[in-house]
Amino acid sequence: MSDGPKENLRRFIFTSKTNSRGEPVEEQLEIVIPELVQASYSFLTWCCAPVLAWFLWEKRQELVNKHVLELGSGTALPGIVAAKCGAKVTLSESITLPKSLAHIQRSCQLNNLVLNRDIKLIGLTWGLFLHNLQDHGPIDLILASDCFYEPSNFEDILVTVSYILDHNPESKFLFTYQERSSDLSIEHLLAKWNLKCFVHNINNLGSSVGLDLHELSGGHSIHLFEITR
Repeated sequence: MSDGPKENLRRFIFTSKTNSRGEPVEEQLEIVIPELVQASYSFLTWCCAPVLAWFLWEKRQELVNKHVLELGSGTALPGIVAAKCGAKVTLSESITLPKSLAHIQRSCQLNNLVLNRDIKLIGLTWGLFLHNLQDHGPIDLILASDCFYEPSNFEDILVTVSYILDHNPESKFLFTYQERSSDLSIEHLLAKWNLKCFVHNINNLGSSVGLDLHELSGGHSIHLFEITR
């Protein structure tokens, strides 16, 4: 008898014709992500995550020594890419989901990232400040992929982001969103929490190495947003 869902290892390969200094030297990064088939959604890598991870890879020279927090990390692909690119990364998942937190540890282990040395992991529930974020020092960049899924969570996410931006005014929140319904909007919440939003053009993402964005996104409409004060 099986003890639980079967683990499937997915490999994501990021390539570039130039190195992080812009020199014409090819670079490659391979990330191994464990997924649990027939488990809940936090154990799978949804199409928003590779898109955000590729964007971070192409901006990797800007990540070196930056303090990065990933919200709702799930399988943690974007956060792990950021850590591999030189950022000081803290991954997070709801403190009420211990199995998800353990799965993130597994993702780190498979990519040779030692917790509390190469990368950090905290329990953080959106809208509930059970963990004192100020104890973790400055945050330059907040990441999330496909966290705006359940409308009931939208304000909790933005409350959390607003709190972080209050203490880190120069920080920004970068997230990918899969368009599922034109009726869903966070515009009124942005106004309520005094936030502004910028849309990044990702049509040419990975074009220099022949990346097929349509294939990467699974044929879905993925948008990349940046929220600041």
